[in-house]
Amino acid sequence: MGWLRLTLQGSALTSNLITPAVTVNGWRVSSHYGDNVIPVHAGPNRIDISCQWLVRYGEATLQTDVPAGGQVAAFYAAPWHQFSRGAIGYEKQKRPGALGFVVMLAAILLVVVALFVLPNL
Repeated sequence: MGWLRLTLQGSALTSNLITPAVTVNGWRVSSHYGDNVIPVHAGPNRIDISCQWLVRYGEATLQTDVPAGGQVAAFYAAPWHQFSRGAIGYEKQKRPGALGFVVMLAAILLVVVALFVLPNL
């Protein structure tokens, strides 16, 4: 037996109101933002994480080998938007999709300006 120390980066205010879904070897486990200590069997383990907001997004998978009586640390970062994958690894992760998020906000701003500001000039 060993432990998986999984850190879900972010919070309900900075990432998603709904906590990401975590499955270990196909079994759903309880999780929350921050540090989660999950007991797992020693040997190979597969971690799948995804977020949910209208659709499932931010999927990420990590195959890890947990030593008997030991622990493995893993970190997950949800993406900035629903059109990117999540990031998972053995060290702190950057949130994917920042460029797409900025481009999407700029496009929305341009549409608002075109619809409401330009006709009044």
